[in-house]
Amino acid sequence: MSRAERPGPPVHARPITVEISRFWSPEEALAVFELIDEIRDKILALHGDQLREPLKDQRGHGDADKSGDAADDERPF
Repeated sequence: MSRAERPGPPVHARPITVEISRFWSPEEALAVFELIDEIRDKILALHGDQLREPLKDQRGHGDADKSGDAADDERPF
């Protein structure tokens, strides 16, 4: 008897893999970086209130033993 395979998560909950080229020109890399930055800003504008606490918890900002570093800023992403 073969074991029945368990169904995976729904399609919208499955992780996706994004391939990033190692051969982009500096201009192409900057364009992609700026696009991602703009998308992050739009998501924050629409969903920021719901995201702030989970992101704070995820990043450990509530932990007393964590010290701030250069990556810690006011932006949640």
